[in-house]
Amino acid sequence: MVIVIQCTDKVGLVATISGLLQQQELNIVSMREHVDGIQNRFFARVEISKTIDAQILEMQLKAVLPPDAQVIVNPNPVKKILVLVTKEYHCLSDILIRNHFNTLGAEVLGVIGNHPTLEDICRRFDMPFHLVSHEGISKEEFEANLSNAVSKYTVDYIVLAKFMRILSPSFVERYPLQIINIHHSFLPAFIGANPYKQAYERGVKLIGATAHFVTNQLDEGPIIAQQIISVNHSFTTADMVKAGKEIETAVLANALQLVFDDKVLVYQNKTVVF
Repeated sequence: MVIVIQCTDKVGLVATISGLLQQQELNIVSMREHVDGIQNRFFARVEISKTIDAQILEMQLKAVLPPDAQVIVNPNPVKKILVLVTKEYHCLSDILIRNHFNTLGAEVLGVIGNHPTLEDICRRFDMPFHLVSHEGISKEEFEANLSNAVSKYTVDYIVLAKFMRILSPSFVERYPLQIINIHHSFLPAFIGANPYKQAYERGVKLIGATAHFVTNQLDEGPIIAQQIISVNHSFTTADMVKAGKEIETAVLANALQLVFDDKVLVYQNKTVVF
């Protein structure tokens, strides 16, 4: 059972939390905390060995913590997710394999694509695939159709596994900090389309990938995980794309594991990752 907490910092918070859990005869398996001294903000992730009523424990903790405390007690670690895709298969296939062997840390309920390209691989894993085409209609109509497809499910997160469409603020606002994107660049460099072409033309010596929460600002949401690899003058754009796909897959897998394990806390436009 996992407890995540963030609130204004003050002396004695760790003792207060551990003391309350002791009163409830709850054994702490692990406890990690961080204080942002500039923002005067306290963050903690506590894992306990016994499962009790989550709502009651949340109320008890909020009663002894500062008034602005955000407390989430999550007795069910298995999150429900939808995956949105376009044509590129590398991130989706990794998710489907991990889901098949129960190593994803979440359950994939379905896949939505704006092209039919990846329907076959979903069928091979007995995964529901929904085609929501963007062609021949306005962005508003497309997002209305997309919303209808998403609303058929109750999910914790929506994963954009190379979903090559920019979502409108009105769509994003329906799922605050629930949409996770993999961006093919080491943000904030090379925002937007064709980052590998941009990187090649700039002659960079490092390329990378970034997994982040989606907000109304394009590619500027809170960063969950990043990774880079070295390249050199011999790399063509195609070479960078090939290397980039591997790093994108790895970074997204790492970010999802952190989120599904409740190890990512968001404050303003930054994350604390335990």
